[in-house]
Amino acid sequence: MQVDRLVEIIWLVSASLLVVLVLLHSPKGDGLGGIGGQAQLFTSTKSAEKTLNRITWALSLTFIALTIVLSAGWLG
Repeated sequence: MQVDRLVEIIWLVSASLLVVLVLLHSPKGDGLGGIGGQAQLFTSTKSAEKTLNRITWALSLTFIALTIVLSAGWLG
Protein backbone atom coordinates (compact mmCIF):
# COMPACT_ATOMS: atom_id res chain seq x y z
CA MET A 1 0.00 0.00 0.00
CA GLN A 2 1.32 3.41 -0.92
CA VAL A 3 1.88 6.06 1.71
CA ASP A 4 -0.52 8.55 0.13
CA ARG A 5 -3.32 5.97 0.09
CA LEU A 6 -2.67 5.15 3.76
CA VAL A 7 -2.76 8.84 4.69
CA GLU A 8 -6.06 9.23 2.83
CA ILE A 9 -7.56 6.31 4.75
CA ILE A 10 -6.41 7.78 8.08
CA TRP A 11 -7.85 11.13 6.98
CA LEU A 12 -11.24 9.59 6.20
CA VAL A 13 -11.34 7.64 9.47
CA SER A 14 -10.42 10.72 11.50
CA ALA A 15 -13.13 12.74 9.73
CA SER A 16 -15.76 10.10 10.45
CA LEU A 17 -14.75 9.72 14.10
CA LEU A 18 -14.68 13.49 14.49
CA VAL A 19 -18.30 13.73 13.33
CA VAL A 20 -19.35 11.01 15.79
CA LEU A 21 -17.49 12.62 18.69
CA VAL A 22 -18.96 16.04 18.02
CA LEU A 23 -22.41 14.47 18.11
CA LEU A 24 -21.57 12.80 21.44
CA HIS A 25 -20.78 16.14 23.05
CA SER A 26 -23.63 17.57 25.04
CA PRO A 27 -23.75 21.10 26.39
CA LYS A 28 -26.43 20.39 29.04
CA GLY A 29 -27.83 16.89 28.72
CA ASP A 30 -26.71 13.42 27.85
CA GLY A 31 -26.79 14.06 24.11
CA LEU A 32 -26.46 11.02 21.89
CA GLY A 33 -24.19 9.44 24.51
CA GLY A 34 -27.20 8.77 26.70
CA ILE A 35 -28.83 6.55 24.09
CA GLY A 36 -26.36 3.69 24.36
CA GLY A 37 -25.43 4.18 27.99
CA GLN A 38 -22.20 5.87 26.91
CA ALA A 39 -22.33 8.32 29.82
CA GLN A 40 -22.17 5.45 32.31
CA LEU A 41 -18.74 4.32 31.10
CA PHE A 42 -17.07 7.13 33.01
CA THR A 43 -17.09 7.75 36.74
CA SER A 44 -18.46 11.26 36.44
CA THR A 45 -19.86 13.63 33.86
CA LYS A 46 -16.83 15.88 34.20
CA SER A 47 -14.38 13.10 33.34
CA ALA A 48 -16.55 12.07 30.38
CA GLU A 49 -16.55 15.59 28.98
CA LYS A 50 -12.84 15.98 29.64
CA THR A 51 -12.06 12.72 27.84
CA LEU A 52 -14.33 13.60 24.91
CA ASN A 53 -12.70 17.03 24.65
CA ARG A 54 -9.20 15.56 24.55
CA ILE A 55 -10.07 12.96 21.93
CA THR A 56 -11.95 15.55 19.86
CA TRP A 57 -9.02 17.97 19.93
CA ALA A 58 -6.56 15.23 18.97
CA LEU A 59 -8.73 14.10 16.06
CA SER A 60 -9.27 17.71 14.98
CA LEU A 61 -5.55 18.37 14.85
CA THR A 62 -4.96 15.11 13.01
CA PHE A 63 -7.67 15.91 10.48
CA ILE A 64 -6.41 19.46 9.87
CA ALA A 65 -2.78 18.37 9.55
CA LEU A 66 -3.62 15.59 7.11
CA THR A 67 -5.85 17.96 5.13
CA ILE A 68 -2.93 20.35 4.72
CA VAL A 69 -0.55 17.54 3.75
CA LEU A 70 -2.95 16.04 1.22
CA SER A 71 -4.00 19.36 -0.32
CA ALA A 72 -0.40 20.59 -0.65
CA GLY A 73 0.58 17.43 -2.50
CA TRP A 74 3.61 16.80 -0.32
CA LEU A 75 3.29 13.05 -0.63
CA GLY A 76 3.94 12.90 -4.32
